[in-house]
Amino acid sequence: MIKQVTLETLQDLIPLFDAYRQFYKKDSDLKLAEDFLKSRIINNESVIYMLYDGGKAVGFVQLYPSFSSTRLKRFWILNDLFISPYFRGKGFSKQLIEEAKDLCRKTDACAMLLETSINNSIGNSLYTQTGFELRDDANFYEWSNK
Repeated sequence: MIKQVTLETLQDLIPLFDAYRQFYKKDSDLKLAEDFLKSRIINNESVIYMLYDGGKAVGFVQLYPSFSSTRLKRFWILNDLFISPYFRGKGFSKQLIEEAKDLCRKTDACAMLLETSINNSIGNSLYTQTGFELRDDANFYEWSNK
């Protein structure tokens, strides 16, 4: 079962989000994770879907809205996708991606974009299997405010 995260279900998400951050070599900080997620929900700055298996929260996807000036429409950035290690390989990531696609359809968005490492073989395979196309017509740059 997939549900959109609200303040009422936020506590189920916090340990998953913290594990996700640790996967990316960030220190565990449950309080910081809670504050960050609560702010996203209260300010309507992201949409988060959580997947439950047998009543246990096992994965989530978080999307941020943006806009395309050239297409004159909204698009969504699939920023976070995580499944607890024990529950991987069961198709849960694909279910969450389909839920994200439904959000795009419901909001009349022109696209959903995501970024993943060139070395993320599992993610790169997953995204092409679920209909994402690798763009080769643009470069991705980052400026970091140190």
